[in-house]
Amino acid sequence: MAELIARMRNALRHALQQEGTIPLFVSGDVTVDLVRRQIFRGEGEIRLSPREWDILRMLVRYAGRVLTHQTIMSQLWGATGDVQQLRVYIRQIRQKIEIDPERPRLIITETGVGYRMVQL
Repeated sequence: MAELIARMRNALRHALQQEGTIPLFVSGDVTVDLVRRQIFRGEGEIRLSPREWDILRMLVRYAGRVLTHQTIMSQLWGATGDVQQLRVYIRQIRQKIEIDPERPRLIITETGVGYRMVQL
């Protein structure tokens, strides 16, 4: 079983590299490991819900680029997404990964457009 998991991680890492995504994202003291599905701030591990993970993974994959509300919602919820629901999830993620969630430095709101993940 351990070998199967190791092979799956290797295949995922290879697939991410093929599409140009770096499997390990570091911004300030936050590290996101896309292969192992782990997030660390400093030495502590941060736990996210599956939906929060999906949103963060998408922001990390397109770090530096603005993702519109519609893009995020259509990828994660299909045509039934609600902007308010997305805002709640973003707020929850910020509470967990930002040092000061009221003044976010990692996940920036582009007013009226969407969100952008910043690499510090």
